[in-house]
Amino acid sequence: MMSMAICRVRAALLSLSNHKSSLISSSSSSSSSSSSIRSFSSSQFESVGFIGLGNMGSRMVTNLVKAGYNVTVHDINCNAMKKFSDMGVPTKETPFEVAEASDVVITMLPSSSHVFDVFTGPKGLLQGGNLLRPWLLIDSSTIDPQTSRKLSVTVSKCNLKGKKDNLVIPVMLDAPVSGGVLAAEAGTLTFMVGGSEEAFLAAKPLFLSMGKNTIYCGKAGNGSAAKICNNLAMAISMLGVSEALALGQSLGISASTLTKVFNSSSARCWMTVIIQFLE
Repeated sequence: MMSMAICRVRAALLSLSNHKSSLISSSSSSSSSSSSIRSFSSSQFESVGFIGLGNMGSRMVTNLVKAGYNVTVHDINCNAMKKFSDMGVPTKETPFEVAEASDVVITMLPSSSHVFDVFTGPKGLLQGGNLLRPWLLIDSSTIDPQTSRKLSVTVSKCNLKGKKDNLVIPVMLDAPVSGGVLAAEAGTLTFMVGGSEEAFLAAKPLFLSMGKNTIYCGKAGNGSAAKICNNLAMAISMLGVSEALALGQSLGISASTLTKVFNSSSARCWMTVIIQFLE
């Protein structure tokens, strides 16, 4: 299973390399569009839309509500929506309806195809053509950088519906997270963010209501690229620990004893800590 995960990440990195020229072109378009951003105000965060109420998203929404944001949610799972409806959180039937009710929309979805559909599908965020109500779209899903950059360019070609200070066009940030469900629940996620630096700085309070670390990674798609690299390093670490445990047991040392050795020595890592925690 771990070797399959490594292969998938390697394939994504290879794809990233093969698309280098097109990514640079897309990034240039995105960078030029962000030049129209001049300033932000707290009023631009009055209403937050959130799409994707799974294990991660549901906990992120809970922390946004605790932080005092007016949140509107959507998910294809009716039970997930009912949970928040019972809490008094407004729900919408489509991503487009969420967009129409929000200044900022955050998506947390399983894959690139889900993200693309939520943005560009028949009832997606961009259903209204080139006019958008939200000035900022944040995707926190773990997807490939190509999709993040393609969507960023698409969003940059839209115009804002109604005047929002001196903003002219909407902005997109790719902001995948690290930390898993426990960190999502505790509000200690790490956000890796790509896109306009001005938008990143403006959205930082929003990120910090769901996490404890925000790292600006550069141009559009760089947040997604950073997440892929992080996952590759983690998968290699997991594979190495597994092989070491298998070798140790074949030589007569118990896994629990080896784990104690690892966590008291130079082999200590996230994987060894988790193993000992689960024992």
